[in-house]
Amino acid sequence: MNQFLRLHQLSTSIDQLIQEWGGALLNLGLRIFVGWQFLKSGMVKIQDWDATLSLFREEYHVPVLPPELAAITGAGGELFFPILLITGLFSRPAALGLFAVNAMAVISYPQLWSFECPAAINDHLYWGLLLAVLAVFGPGKIAIDNWIKSRY
Repeated sequence: MNQFLRLHQLSTSIDQLIQEWGGALLNLGLRIFVGWQFLKSGMVKIQDWDATLSLFREEYHVPVLPPELAAITGAGGELFFPILLITGLFSRPAALGLFAVNAMAVISYPQLWSFECPAAINDHLYWGLLLAVLAVFGPGKIAIDNWIKSRY
């Protein structure tokens, strides 16, 4: 029994280090991955603004907002929130903001649910899940938020 306990103690001796720094690296990776997906989309929108406006007028049906305002809001959110998320500045609000942008994309483009290939809707579901994890658990140690918090 003592050998078992020593073996267990040895196997768990670096758990704290793995949790602290492994979690920090994992959170950084999640922030970069999901932020990059939205940043790319926002950059595509501003590269051809006429096409973006056309999509918001004809394809995307954002509730309540007129198409022009929806396009500005959508592109703005896809450009602003990812930068915050990736850098780890105001990480939780950025994750929640992107979660809202993602949810609005799913609501405004119901065709996502009807494509034969489920990859389109699955991507949005995965992004939503990753953003929820970041909003709940925070950005981790490798974030400007953490550095600022250590200052006060």
